[in-house]
Amino acid sequence: MKNKDTGFLGENIATNHLLSVGFEILERNWRYKHLEIDIVASKHGLLHIIEVKTRSSIDFGYPEQMIGVKKMQFLKNAAAHYQFEHPQFKWLQFGVIAIFKLPDGTWKLDFFEDVYF
Repeated sequence: MKNKDTGFLGENIATNHLLSVGFEILERNWRYKHLEIDIVASKHGLLHIIEVKTRSSIDFGYPEQMIGVKKMQFLKNAAAHYQFEHPQFKWLQFGVIAIFKLPDGTWKLDFFEDVYF
């Protein structure tokens, strides 16, 4: 499976999970210039900026470990632009969904809510 396909599959798994726990999906792959947010969601009036990291194995580390300082800054900048364009959201929260393939071929999802960058 190619990286792009793995990423697309991971975003679909993440979206389905968020819907199943009561989130409303507002945007997927929202872009502003060179910035991108994987999933923009809301729940109870709170804006959620969610980064999805998917790996087909954990040979080189867990997916959530692949978010570097530069990516964190991009997410903060993107969130600021999104919030500026959608002023009805006064509060926001960052989250990370990490997905990786287990040896039996199933996928494991970990949702880290309220991540502080």
